[in-house]
Amino acid sequence: MKKIIIIKYGELSTKKDNINFFLKALKQNVSNSLGNIKHTISYDFGRMFVDVLEDDINIALDRIKNVFGIHEVIIGYKDANIDIEVIKENVLNLVKDKDFKTFKVLTKRSDKNYPIKSMDVSKMVGGYILKNISNIKVDVHNPELLIEIEIRKDEVLYYFNGIPGLGGYPVGTLGKGLLMLSGGIDSPVAGYLAIKRGVKIEAIYFESPPHTSEAAKNKVIKLARTLAKYNTTVKLHVINFTKIQETILRNIPHEYLITIMRRMMYRISAIIAHNNKCNILINGESIGQVASQTLTSMRVINSVIKMPVIRPVACFDKLEIIDLAKKIGTYEISTLPYEDCCTIFVPDHPVINPSSIKAQEYEELIPYKELIHEAIKGHEVISVGIKEDKEYEDIL
Repeated sequence: MKKIIIIKYGELSTKKDNINFFLKALKQNVSNSLGNIKHTISYDFGRMFVDVLEDDINIALDRIKNVFGIHEVIIGYKDANIDIEVIKENVLNLVKDKDFKTFKVLTKRSDKNYPIKSMDVSKMVGGYILKNISNIKVDVHNPELLIEIEIRKDEVLYYFNGIPGLGGYPVGTLGKGLLMLSGGIDSPVAGYLAIKRGVKIEAIYFESPPHTSEAAKNKVIKLARTLAKYNTTVKLHVINFTKIQETILRNIPHEYLITIMRRMMYRISAIIAHNNKCNILINGESIGQVASQTLTSMRVINSVIKMPVIRPVACFDKLEIIDLAKKIGTYEISTLPYEDCCTIFVPDHPVINPSSIKAQEYEELIPYKELIHEAIKGHEVISVGIKEDKEYEDIL
């Protein structure tokens, strides 16, 4: 028997006519996640099989479980001998050293020409295990060990309790979006949820030196690197926002600082997105969480661009967002005590129901178009991912 990694698709199996497109993308994403691990991948419409050296199986499994589009990933075994007596003996050899008191055998036949029905195979294998291992019993409802057998045309697969996958769609199958990534808790979670639905992300970060520190920037790079585990790579666009922010502070009534600042960020993000073939903007806005996230504020801020904006956490409460941030590995990074430009210069009483007419009037007080083009022209691009950016290894 040969030890292999088996991938089950889940939601992808519903795609019917388009399934080959999704499976090709999943194969490429799995291959990308494995990086320099030597591997071969094959698939059909039922399963994907990853073949690596046995010494690399655990690290390969650890990487594959972060790939979207997978329902379940399993270490399994395959054998070309489909004789029932060999099947019984193979199962016994695989389970005899496992610690369990109850078990169930579940058999599937993709080859319906196999002479023994699936339920009969399960009964024969189960009886053979009971005969050869003492102090165990069958539990068809809640077994400690689920033994799964798949009889295919030229081989048999054996596997046990698998690892749940992340679900969703393979990254890139639904196009590309630009994530407005801050150092907070919400935006990395929004990025993760977009990736889960097949959207490959790039990210944009607004820094404001000397008001924001290099540590704040490094924190966002680390968040981008964490998201890259699910996205393979993340291209991070870093915008120097200092001149724009200081100009707004000097010339705009303070209750409108956040509204005008966000409108500038949206304009810049839309241009960066367009230039990098991104179809949408993504952000971590959650309804009612802060002054700029009331429905009125969202409408006034959103009105300056034509590009669609999706807000994956818009209807989550803060505790739900925190729970997901902990699950995906961004929470501890996000809570590092370094302020970004969204949290400095916050007025005591920001407007929560801004007027579009007033926002436009106030913007005419500053040369915002020139400032925007200057910021975009001089912006920095940092790529992070499986191939680590050596420039930041000493600080992250």
